[in-house]
Amino acid sequence: MRLLIEDYWRKAHLDAGYELLYTPHIANLDLWKTSGHFDFYRENMFDQMEIETQQYQLKPMNCPFHVLTYQSHLHSYRELPIRWAELGTVYRYERSGVLHGLMRVRGFTQDDAHIFCLPEQVANEILGVLNLTEQILSDFGFTQYEVYLSTRPGKSVGTDNIWELATDALVQALDTKGWNYVTDEGGGAFYGPKIDIKIKDAIGRLWQCSTIQVDFNLPERFQMEYVAVDGTRQRPIMIHRAIFGSLERFFGILVENYAGDFPLWLAPVQVRLLPVSDDQRNYADAIAQQLKQLGYRVEVDHSGDRLGKQIRTAERSKIPVVAVIGKREVEKQTLSVRTRQLGELGSLTLSELQEKMQQTMMSKQQI
Repeated sequence: MRLLIEDYWRKAHLDAGYELLYTPHIANLDLWKTSGHFDFYRENMFDQMEIETQQYQLKPMNCPFHVLTYQSHLHSYRELPIRWAELGTVYRYERSGVLHGLMRVRGFTQDDAHIFCLPEQVANEILGVLNLTEQILSDFGFTQYEVYLSTRPGKSVGTDNIWELATDALVQALDTKGWNYVTDEGGGAFYGPKIDIKIKDAIGRLWQCSTIQVDFNLPERFQMEYVAVDGTRQRPIMIHRAIFGSLERFFGILVENYAGDFPLWLAPVQVRLLPVSDDQRNYADAIAQQLKQLGYRVEVDHSGDRLGKQIRTAERSKIPVVAVIGKREVEKQTLSVRTRQLGELGSLTLSELQEKMQQTMMSKQQI
């Protein structure tokens, strides 16, 4: 499932105009001093390590690496917006008392992305992030959200004009989407306003996942620049965003939401073949091989249990598609198919079963 989630995420981002980055897990401590993490986030960072008399730090964030990538050469306004995304594993010193299964861990992978854009591009980029967020969350079965807009706190960096521009851009994007939201006055970070999206699961619980954050601080700290239309050097606007938040935590939310009864496209095992006796095992293995070549995740029950027990085991394992293979199925080159949602489908050829599964996979629904 982790592979499926990651592959889906990569394709969705490539289709949305992002480039994918891979950045180191450690960096010289000076990087975290420049970014401000060492001063403001030190209590949540692991101890430093010494390498050849230099102090290095496990990364608690991916952001500074994306900034360094931006600074590899001088950019023109014509190149903006730049959208970079990374499945970046970060490490945070969480106290043992707050650790909680997959929901809160000390090392986790963020589906991080950073957008570097012109001031006049902010609203459109935020809208693009909201559209991508809606697409991804919907495909995983989440269609109900609570949305929060957090505005400028008492202590902040950046001018009044830039705060107003960024906040207006967030409001404009939310209004264009037609999403209702709650305004958290003064709840933004000192470096910019943000949108938080909480998803509602199958039994109404809320989970914080997606965040979109405008940042004026890092561009200033790292002296980021682009060449503007008039030839002057200007600061780009930086947008941080995560949709899953943490892959580990999102996986935990998926398990909770579906109670392990995953839709066909996500199920670790999509099809289990149940041979009635050893006489049907060769046919079952041949069908399994054909389905695997078509890209499906298939198992053959080789336990030797009676058919009734095989069926019960598959049901307890919440396998979406179960196909019984007896003497008649071998003779007719068919499968006796049952699915979790639709029940008995009767006798199907392999091509008929594959067509039904393909339709269900495309719709991201259960079968």
